[in-house]
Amino acid sequence: MSRVTIQDLEKKKKEGQKITMLTAYDALFARIVDAVEVDVILVGDSLGVVVQGKENTLSVTLDEMIYHTQMVSRVAQHALVIGDMPFMSYQVSVQEALKNAGRFLQEGGASGV
Repeated sequence: MSRVTIQDLEKKKKEGQKITMLTAYDALFARIVDAVEVDVILVGDSLGVVVQGKENTLSVTLDEMIYHTQMVSRVAQHALVIGDMPFMSYQVSVQEALKNAGRFLQEGGASGV
């Protein structure tokens, strides 16, 4: 089972095939989702509500998102892992957005944001 690439997703889209994506916030669920060979696993900032019990996603931090993305990236063998950039991690400036996106790739192990 090889890792899904952006090129694989582009090919599926061009050929009219469906692209599958599910959300996982930790290693346990990432293993389950990856086992059914979805194309993409999204580590969403919705973890603030689902995992942390917050009323909304506004207070989810970049460090929390990177931490959860690390857990998912460590165990995903097939799916492309995408990290969801939380509120105010990209709105301040293009430079700040690029720096934070780079952290997802470098520290979180994500393939994209």
